Amino acid sequence: MSGFSNRPKILKGAFVEYGISFPPLIVPFQFNPESISRDRSNTFSVPGKPKKARDLYKFHQKKDNLSILRREQDVKFGSETISFDIRLDATDKLDEGDPITQQFGIAPQLSTLELMMYPKTDSLALLELVGLTEGYTFTGEEKPPMVLFVWGRKKVLPVNLTSIKVKEEEFSTDLNPIRATISVSLTVIEGPSAPYQYSKGMKEAMSALNLANLPEVANVIVPL
Repeated sequence: MSGFSNRPKILKGAFVEYGISFPPLIVPFQFNPESISRDRSNTFSVPGKPKKARDLYKFHQKKDNLSILRREQDVKFGSETISFDIRLDATDKLDEGDPITQQFGIAPQLSTLELMMYPKTDSLALLELVGLTEGYTFTGEEKPPMVLFVWGRKKVLPVNLTSIKVKEEEFSTDLNPIRATISVSLTVIEGPSAPYQYSKGMKEAMSALNLANLPEVANVIVPL
C-alpha cells in the first residue's frame, strides 16, 4: 500500500455544457491551470456628460460629502473576465495503452473544447454522418451552447467563451495532436441564473469570514 493513501484528492476544474444535449460537451481539465487571471473594471463619469477625465475631476472637486458623491456619479459596471491556459498531454494514456488515445491522441478533448464555440445545431451534421440522428431533437439555436466554468465547490460560473487559442506541440505518426496548450478567455454571465447566484453567494460567505480580522482594525489609522 502506498504511503500516500491518505493524501486528499485534488478536484479538477472543467467546462460543462449547461443543458446537456447530444453529443455532450464536457471537458474536465487534465491538469488544473497553474494560474488564473481575473479582471473587472468599472467606469465612472459625470451624470449626463461624456466620459472625460477632466469633467470627472471638476465634479469631484465640488463634492465634499463622499456619501452624496457615491449616489450622484454615474457608474458603468464591467463584466468579470477570466483567462488561463489549459494543458493537454496524451503521454500517460499512451503508456497505459488506451486505445482511443493511441488512435486519436488528444483530438477528442481538443475537439470538444473547440465545439463549445460553434452553434450547437452544427452537431447535426456529425450525427448524420454516423447515422445517429434518429431519436434526437435539436433546439434550432444558431448560437454556441451555454457553458459553465466549474472551479471547485464554491465557483460554478456561467460564461461566454470569447476566445480560444490552440498551440499543438507534438503529433503522432498519423498527425493527431499528442500535446497542446490552449489559452482561453471567458466573460462571466452575471445575472439571476442559479449558477451565478450560487457562486456570488459563496463569495459573500467568504467575505463574511473576513470579519474574523476585525481586531486588526485597531492597527489601522482611518481618518474620519
